[in-house]
Amino acid sequence: MSAGSETIPSSAASEAVDLFIDAREPTLDPATHLLGLSLLRRLVLAARRAGFTAQHIVAASDDEAARLRTLVAGIQEVRVTTFAEQADTARPAISADTLGEVESLKALAERGDATALHRVMDSAGLDTARSRLLGALVKKTDGFMSRHFARPISIFVSRRIVNRGVTPNQMTIVSMLIGLAGAPFFLSDTAALQTIGALLFVTHSVLDGCDGELARLTYRESRLGGILDFIGDNLVHIAVFGCMGWGWYMAGDSPWPLYLGISAVIGAAGSALAVYGLTLRAKEVKDRSATGPVYTSVAGAGQQSARLTKLLDDLSRRDFIYLVFVLSLFGKAAWFLALAGIGAPIFLLLVLFVAWRERRS
Repeated sequence: MSAGSETIPSSAASEAVDLFIDAREPTLDPATHLLGLSLLRRLVLAARRAGFTAQHIVAASDDEAARLRTLVAGIQEVRVTTFAEQADTARPAISADTLGEVESLKALAERGDATALHRVMDSAGLDTARSRLLGALVKKTDGFMSRHFARPISIFVSRRIVNRGVTPNQMTIVSMLIGLAGAPFFLSDTAALQTIGALLFVTHSVLDGCDGELARLTYRESRLGGILDFIGDNLVHIAVFGCMGWGWYMAGDSPWPLYLGISAVIGAAGSALAVYGLTLRAKEVKDRSATGPVYTSVAGAGQQSARLTKLLDDLSRRDFIYLVFVLSLFGKAAWFLALAGIGAPIFLLLVLFVAWRERRS
């Protein structure tokens, strides 16, 4: 065996769609829980995501088979038996204590490459597996502050609530409500109240990463969850910009803060609708049967404008929230509105330009 896998002919591995999981003599009980899922259920779900359409689990006895069936209950195309029904064509076979990781299983499915598979042999191996899964939650698209500040905190929180039955969508709603609760504090021009609002705004941003982390850890990503997260983020931004503009307008005699607030709200709402229509909605229309996860990106609106779309994606990251916090410490959060009031409409125009350029190409 290599990395917990039986020898697999490379010529057959690329065509195989079934996976045999040997649960007769695992070094660690397949029922062992790891970040919200049992080892066996995690392995089966990861295998499905990696491209295996069916899993055949071989148990040591009828009683053990019955126990294992409860671990994979509700998952289609999973069969638990007490003997290996090996087909004429060689199929991938791995131990039931193999860690369910999509990329390593995808390499097994496509190329017969088992070198990246990791077996969870004991408590030390369980710690290593936990570290591997948590480390994979960091996204390449995370901004500087997200990567070095928000992500470590959100992973810390996700690790502690993943076993408590909190769903990704519930976490999305909690994060959205915290952000909306912070918006009214920006109606004030005092540093103390603005700082409270900024803290809630930052908390919203940090916890907003937990819903995706919970979904990826437990394989519960969904189109509904992605859209709910998208809507929640934009509602919070619109509420904060609107309160900033109204508060600044009420504190002075000039109408310009109100105009800036309206401009920022229109730019943010328009950009959200444009990105939804050009990426999320387009994907739904193209594949009405799709139920998997969605990734919201400006780049989805125009692959031909690679540099510009990458710039727009970078600008759409939430690192600007930390600038709002710094300004709030001095009671000047509304200064950010001067940037948002001008920048948000420009961002919207660039998104529309990218979409127009893509359609012409």
